[in-house]
Amino acid sequence: MRIQLDHVTKRFGAVRALDDVCLDIPAGTRVALIGPNGSGKTTLTRAVMGLVAHEGAVRIDGSTARRAELARRLAYVPQIAPQMAATVGEVVAAVASLRGLAEGRIAELAAELDLDVAPLRARPFRALSGGMKQKLLLALALAARPELLVLDEPTASLDARARARFTALQRVLTGGATVILCSHRLEEIRALIDHVVALEDGRVVYAGPAGDYLDARVASVVEILVDGDSPAWLREHGFVRQSGGWWTRAAGHAEKLALVSAAPGALGLRLRNLCVRDVDLLEGEASHA
Repeated sequence: MRIQLDHVTKRFGAVRALDDVCLDIPAGTRVALIGPNGSGKTTLTRAVMGLVAHEGAVRIDGSTARRAELARRLAYVPQIAPQMAATVGEVVAAVASLRGLAEGRIAELAAELDLDVAPLRARPFRALSGGMKQKLLLALALAARPELLVLDEPTASLDARARARFTALQRVLTGGATVILCSHRLEEIRALIDHVVALEDGRVVYAGPAGDYLDARVASVVEILVDGDSPAWLREHGFVRQSGGWWTRAAGHAEKLALVSAAPGALGLRLRNLCVRDVDLLEGEASHA
């Protein structure tokens, strides 16, 4: 599904949540929306889905989007699950009927995310834990095989195992769908998307390949554990001594590769361990208003 935004502006009183946004997202593109709180990410996704009125035009596959038609082609997983009084069984049955799906398929996908739907069918959806709600919403969305999948912090309530399972499932099930992801998790962005759209104060400040954007916003920390006295090589290369024989230093991408390649030869048998950690700078961007 190709998505085009042509001078889209949305005002809430004196505040411009979106300010003359122009974008062209080719069909099958996987886009991350990135920006601090209040930058316009949620408003942009709602404009794309036809949920808010706005100035300018949103075109889907070249035509102005009609909400009813678009609803049949998209799936949406919000960050905060709706507080529905309906039971789990009623929610599953309603979505299956509207989408023409087998309820068993939804249950299978939920099970892949470690959620057993059967014993929960009589329980109100709003009574589920945050993780349970998110797993069920993800299963409902993936089962629909949408042409457009909109995900707003989709794994915020999931543990590491469920996040990994979701990543694997979406790769298989979304196929050529266009994906719009709002997330601040570096590992999630790397696994799910290929393009980034960065927003600030309702304006687009970057639109392009994910690799270029992330490389400028990820720092690495190289940690080396050695036996014995302080090796001169570590001091010469800017490492700082820590407790327990560990030495650390921050490094850019090229420096990291050079240090990791050179350390075994320079340190020899004194090298006991070597670790590299990526420090996610996206969280800092997300936290300021």
